Amino acid sequence: MNLLSYLPSRRRLVFLFTAAAVFNGVRRTALADWPQFLGPHRNGSATETNLTAWPKEGPTQLWKVRIGSGFSGPIISGNSVTLFHKEEGMEVVSTWNVTNGQPGWIRKWPATFSDEMGSGDGPRSTPSVSQGRVFALGPDGTLHTLSAATGEPLWKLNLVKQFGSDPGFFGFATSPLVLGEQLIIQAGGMGSGTVALAVTDGRVLWKSGSDASGCGSPVPWTQDGKTHILCFNRAGAVAHDLLTGAELFRFPWRARMHASVNAASPIAVGKDVFLTSSYGAGAAWIRPKAGSVEVLWSGDEALSAHFSTPIESGGFLYGFHGRHESGPALRCIQLSTGTVRWTLDRFGSGSIIRVGSRLLILLESGELVLMDANPLKAIELARAQVSGNGARIIPGLAAGRLFLRDRSHLICLDLPSLAGKP
Repeated sequence: MNLLSYLPSRRRLVFLFTAAAVFNGVRRTALADWPQFLGPHRNGSATETNLTAWPKEGPTQLWKVRIGSGFSGPIISGNSVTLFHKEEGMEVVSTWNVTNGQPGWIRKWPATFSDEMGSGDGPRSTPSVSQGRVFALGPDGTLHTLSAATGEPLWKLNLVKQFGSDPGFFGFATSPLVLGEQLIIQAGGMGSGTVALAVTDGRVLWKSGSDASGCGSPVPWTQDGKTHILCFNRAGAVAHDLLTGAELFRFPWRARMHASVNAASPIAVGKDVFLTSSYGAGAAWIRPKAGSVEVLWSGDEALSAHFSTPIESGGFLYGFHGRHESGPALRCIQLSTGTVRWTLDRFGSGSIIRVGSRLLILLESGELVLMDANPLKAIELARAQVSGNGARIIPGLAAGRLFLRDRSHLICLDLPSLAGKP
């Protein structure tokens, strides 16, 4: 006989209700992390799946705080949201309470990077949080490792000084990736195009290649039960063995214009890899094999992303096609063939998160759009102006809340339909 059989019926209901609430709270807490660029699985997909259209006035704004400049996205871990930005000549890592926006710890140091291309001097790289540490890579190549609890500095190194890395045209923009005890960075140095550092103290575990890093970020690539590293650097795609750094394959694919970079991150689906770039390069769908790479299709007509990484869902890709200055189209293409299934011309630039069978799209204009991930037809479910202009970076989604930034504010929106719905 179990505990419930001893309780009167009314108390039994109260017990069940309370237990359910606690269980849902645990599930909500378990879902409450967006710990790195492109989310928990590094593919732009949320762990939560239930999202319905908001009222015509838009989602409820829970809080809003003023921030500095930059293109670094928010990350969420536990009850803290963390942002890397620039204020009054200082690079700043700031934290806030996810519930009410109250400030937590702040750590700052003098900013030394100057952008010769005129796109702003703030951080470009989104930090990663793992094992009680925050890893933040500045545009000048300085990697800061801080305590996630207090902001206390733990260790740091500079990619330029240690590896001879080149900041390129736009400064260091690649986002660190943590896998186990390794911190993976597309460093872009001679003999150290990709490096693995020990998360505890920054020791070099391995380094490989000599490719300039570009603005893309490394992603995990699982093959035959083993996790490897997949990079899309300035020269093209390259994969490394996670433990040794040994090069597994290489595929040249780069923008045709010299003053350019590959900015979108690679997308791994099964054994195949999707790459996309702007500046005349276009997309390639490739299948790495032992000693070679098979090109399944390629071209500039399907999906040429300027900087935003497309989202895969059910064998289709959803992303922005064209330069962001010209008002790119939103497109759905079939991965296996590159066939364009639908296009919304001059949709505007932005970023996409997949939430179950739906797409949450934040436009650079500050509009938030909800669409079905439907390859047959473009179906818009809701739209609202939620921020000012300059909302370029992918937001963070955790426990029913969306954390986004524009040019001057970090904003938390309530998406209540997500609560307790894994």
